[in-house]
Amino acid sequence: MKNSKQGPLSGITVLELGGIGPGPFAAMVLADMGATVIRVVRDRGWSRHPVLNRGRISVEIDLKNPDGVAAVGRIAEHCDVIIEGFRPGVAERLGLGPDDLLAINPRLVYGRMTGWGQDGPWAWAPGHDINYLSLTGGLHAIGPKDGDPVPPLNLVSDFGGGGMLLAYGVACALISAGVTGKGQVVDAAMVDGTSVLLAMTHGFMADGSWCDERESNMLDGAAPFYRTYRCADGKHMAVGCVEPQFYRELLRVLDLAGEPLFDAQHDKELWFEQGERIATVFATKPRGEWEVIFADTQACTTPVLSLREAAQHPHMTARGTLAVHDGIVQPMPAPRFSETPPAAPAPQSGELADIVATLRDIGLAGDEVASFFADGVLCAPPAAR
Repeated sequence: MKNSKQGPLSGITVLELGGIGPGPFAAMVLADMGATVIRVVRDRGWSRHPVLNRGRISVEIDLKNPDGVAAVGRIAEHCDVIIEGFRPGVAERLGLGPDDLLAINPRLVYGRMTGWGQDGPWAWAPGHDINYLSLTGGLHAIGPKDGDPVPPLNLVSDFGGGGMLLAYGVACALISAGVTGKGQVVDAAMVDGTSVLLAMTHGFMADGSWCDERESNMLDGAAPFYRTYRCADGKHMAVGCVEPQFYRELLRVLDLAGEPLFDAQHDKELWFEQGERIATVFATKPRGEWEVIFADTQACTTPVLSLREAAQHPHMTARGTLAVHDGIVQPMPAPRFSETPPAAPAPQSGELADIVATLRDIGLAGDEVASFFADGVLCAPPAAR
């Protein structure tokens, strides 16, 4: 690997048993924070995703081969964390379940990533982000009132409720293991994590301030002060002036402050008409002009940027939030730390020398590592040969 490991998780070793989506995302986040992450690639394939797989080495191990399973066990002896994203029961049948690996290494944190969880009537069902989000009620709440629910990419269940909650669970379990000396299993289910993300919405439901219909509430596009507006060039501005002082500033900038229609900000009966009036004003100028007009105001109104535009925005570039790194635009590690800042992430590596060096660094003997490769139990991924 090109970068030296640094960050708040420097010294932590993670073994990632392949997978797609939220599992690799959790591993990426841990690697970003300085953990040494070894990604096991199964069945002689190798994902080359340039961002999700960054910051770690990849090694081929055939998990259907008893010698491959034994090699994983030997590596796990020297690890702090396992990340596994199989369907329930698969790891156990391979001989790599929590009981198997915790018997080898009692301090091990065994992180499991599934959509539905390790138990329950749907535990074995296939699914994707949209399915998990749909079962939590979250998908029902997103989209136009007179239209269909709109999936918010795969940000919510895959990466927010899934991968991020898994990484959080792993971090919590690592703290516990450091205190008690005992590892444990982290059962991270996307339906569970997504439901946690909906905590505020459930609270609104409980106190009667949320209507269980799309585009009927303050934060779902119904309120004229919390939605997007189309500009003259077809691009959009995002308005989020929830507080009254910011709402008044929006009306001032749009030259609507004197109109009685806007005197009652939270009168839902007026929201549609208010929104229509504001929309007519935004439609008179292209987004670029509105960006300049709102730039030095307190109206909580910002341009809706494309992914490519976001990478060029002065604020994003000034903080280095998105940067050209290893030849591509990618997000830099977050959050930031005053005392243990992480290094810029290195690209994924499947180079034989990197694999050997990493395995020796975590504590495997050099002759054992050599025999793994000589016997074909471990292999460098084809793309790296």
